[in-house]
Amino acid sequence: MSANWFRRRFLPGGPLPAPRPPRPRASPVPYRRPRFLRGSGSSPSTADASCRPDARPVRSPVRGRALPWNAGYAEIINAEKSEFNEDQAACGKLCIRRFEFGVEEDQEWLTLCPEEFLTGHYWALFDGHGGPAAAILAANTLHSCLRRQLEAVVEGMVATQPPMHLSGHCIRPSDPQFVEEKGIRAEDLVVGALESAFQECDEVIGRELEASGQVGGCTALVAVTLQGKLYVANAGDSRAILVRRDEVRPLSSEFTPETERQRIQQLAFLYPELLAGEFTRLEFPRRLKGDDLGQKVLFRDHHMSGWSYKCVEQSDLKYPLIHGQGRQARLLGTLAVSRGLGDHQLKVLDTNIQLKPFLLSVPQVTVLDMDQLEPQEEDVVVMATDGLWDVLSSEQVARLVRSFLPGNREDPHRWGQLD
Repeated sequence: MSANWFRRRFLPGGPLPAPRPPRPRASPVPYRRPRFLRGSGSSPSTADASCRPDARPVRSPVRGRALPWNAGYAEIINAEKSEFNEDQAACGKLCIRRFEFGVEEDQEWLTLCPEEFLTGHYWALFDGHGGPAAAILAANTLHSCLRRQLEAVVEGMVATQPPMHLSGHCIRPSDPQFVEEKGIRAEDLVVGALESAFQECDEVIGRELEASGQVGGCTALVAVTLQGKLYVANAGDSRAILVRRDEVRPLSSEFTPETERQRIQQLAFLYPELLAGEFTRLEFPRRLKGDDLGQKVLFRDHHMSGWSYKCVEQSDLKYPLIHGQGRQARLLGTLAVSRGLGDHQLKVLDTNIQLKPFLLSVPQVTVLDMDQLEPQEEDVVVMATDGLWDVLSSEQVARLVRSFLPGNREDPHRWGQLD
């Protein structure tokens, strides 16, 4: 799949010019195929095409991506702005096969049908920090993790109601009733697969970066269409919105130290050793100084959504667990996001205090029933990292989309021109 094909399909201006050589860096970060994808494992599916060592990412701006509802791709394509850029993207067709356990001693998966059982589509943005390694790994592995997780539950996904036992055997006559009372639906299995895929990918990134002596992390924003539904999974401060003629619908929430204050504070309350006596978990309107000792000041703790007053003690003068407001809020004075992939080796400067225990790799998943929504041709899903949302609001982006698309209906590249 050539870079020029990608340019013709998504971007205006014809074939790509010859790429300029990347700026020299002390330690280049080539993509290393994760160990679990090497060797003779399970047969590669279409979605694994970009994981081959000879598959080079193509170049494209990835800060924002506009997606028509009917977009489809033959294979996973990785897009990056330059060879060592921290922003990465991937999109492609998601092929899900149907499996069952075999009789071999190691119980490897056996394929029942040679063709894919279900197909969907996948788009993802990864915003790296601390180097590009984590974002590159995520762009090359998360779709494979998701495919495996979906294949593990596909039998339940296609059932009228997910069975209590995946084998289909009803151990107790009341089992279907318990499932019904819990309100478990097929879409819940897809949500669970997305959550497990993020967790698996995070573990892979941790192992790979440790083995190669590299560091870094990334946020992850993923959209999947499957069985008539749109799933948007977000771990970090990227954002997805649905732009319609008369509506702007948020499809994700942003996770920062400020938005997840109570969760982070509660973790510090349960495990105070994580702060190593260097930080205070309490939140104050500003960082306290010596002059505040003995005064009653506003504060809040992990159990509080409101505020109260407390008498300032010496321990309150420590650096706050979460400092700053809005986009300037930092976790342990270091990181601006509270969810993402990687960062296993990240520590507070000049200390041994690790940030990873406070970070979640599990995404929040939003589900949209496209059949009920009755999407129109000009409906657009916009996915972008914080580089866009720092300068434009959702409403401003929606106005740009609405003003551009109606006058370019005959242009087959109009979706790419929105980038």
